[in-house]
Amino acid sequence: MMSQFAQDIIAKGKPDWLNQGEQKGEAKMLTRQLRRRFGTVPDWASAKITEADFSSLEEWGLRVLDARSLDEVFAD
Repeated sequence: MMSQFAQDIIAKGKPDWLNQGEQKGEAKMLTRQLRRRFGTVPDWASAKITEADFSSLEEWGLRVLDARSLDEVFAD
């Protein structure tokens, strides 16, 4: 049995603040993965991460597993 609050949240979809929190978490994880894999993350890559939408962050997070360079991670 769910509370009315939980039912309201589910009915309305995710609140904006929750989406923003998930995006920040994804950006933080990607940055940590890049540091671990390639060392220092240059300013241009940090800027791309900061400006990216959630789906791009997810895609880059997968690419980091196979990429041989930062350029491969962020290739369009």
